[in-house]
Amino acid sequence: MTLDPVHVDGIAKLAGQVRETVETSDQEAAAEEVWDSFLDPLWQDGTKILEPLGEQRRRKVPIEDIALADPPFPTQHGLDSGTINPTTFKNGLVLDVAQAAMGSVPSDVELHRGRTIIMAVHSNDATLGFDGEWQGGDRGYAKRRVLDVPQVDRYEQRVVHALALYLAESQHALTNADVVEDLFILDGPIYPTGVLRWADRDTELADLLAEDDRPKTVVNNYVDLVERFVERDVPMVGFIKNSSTKALTRALRRKTNAPWVNDTAFFRRILERRDDDGERQTDCLTTTNWFRSRGGTDGIMAADGDALGIERSLDPEAYEVTFFVLYDPRSDLVFRVEAPYAFTKDPECRAKLTRQILHDVAREQGPPLAIGKADELAKIDRQGSEELTRRIERTFETDREREFNDIRWGAVEESF
Repeated sequence: MTLDPVHVDGIAKLAGQVRETVETSDQEAAAEEVWDSFLDPLWQDGTKILEPLGEQRRRKVPIEDIALADPPFPTQHGLDSGTINPTTFKNGLVLDVAQAAMGSVPSDVELHRGRTIIMAVHSNDATLGFDGEWQGGDRGYAKRRVLDVPQVDRYEQRVVHALALYLAESQHALTNADVVEDLFILDGPIYPTGVLRWADRDTELADLLAEDDRPKTVVNNYVDLVERFVERDVPMVGFIKNSSTKALTRALRRKTNAPWVNDTAFFRRILERRDDDGERQTDCLTTTNWFRSRGGTDGIMAADGDALGIERSLDPEAYEVTFFVLYDPRSDLVFRVEAPYAFTKDPECRAKLTRQILHDVAREQGPPLAIGKADELAKIDRQGSEELTRRIERTFETDREREFNDIRWGAVEESF
């Protein structure tokens, strides 16, 4: 049953009441105070968890001008991975399947054909083991394997999803790293935050991250990736389309008023431009400077972090996460762009990376074309996911577990 119009009107009145309360809080002034007084540097428990690289400032760039400018990196390679999403079957198995692909600008059809595919499988039956060797496919363009996921009593779906996604992504990146000539762009963060967050979310997951080699192997792949690109003197960045980090806002709440739901909301507040009539101005992209970050999961890879005990061959500072934030007023979206400190410690490299990303976003009205191509190659749409899941059901000779909501909301089409 849908809401009656009278109840819709009533709920709208409640929303108006909430709005009146929110308007009494001057979030813009709070954001400006934080920007002016707390970020150079931001301290937490005696540690600088955020500090500017160079001068702390905001800048605006006319969209048309930067879109037409020559990009500083002649070629770009992007990488992404996609999954069918975790699925539980009646035989007790929980699995996810991920595939990773690389896109390039200019296009390289041979490269675009390549895939790395991981099937991550969890079972609570201790007598079963699923790990397999790498297998080839598609005339050598693809490689695939089964990953036996560590046993957990809860969060099985979270574990299979994260390990499948990040192992496929990192392995494909390492396999193809040498073809990257000028710039490498990951679709997402430069380290596997979906795995690193386990340290803060639950004791069982934290123990798994600390003690089991399989998640450490995934994280180690990203450490190796940084080292490979540093050795080749080819910059790498991570372009995060949907950042949910709260490290900054959590630290700020211990010092001052920080009413934003996450860091993205804060940066939107300080980067959005409005005219005298309150209308959003859409002629320029706006950005922050680069920051060096040691808050939240970024602290694991900080110079004084333990990196989960993973051996690092470079100066520990080289692995630290640095980032800048970009706001596109045309879509009202905020993007976070990361890079290892090994590259951004050089002001010239920082400037080139910033110009490249600004150029790409201005032209594409969204993420850079290289990762747009990778996303298109790697994503598994709903129809493809459903077809693959049905094929797995037939292979297993069992069905997936279903709940009432699957039928109620149409998540699964029933066949009779």
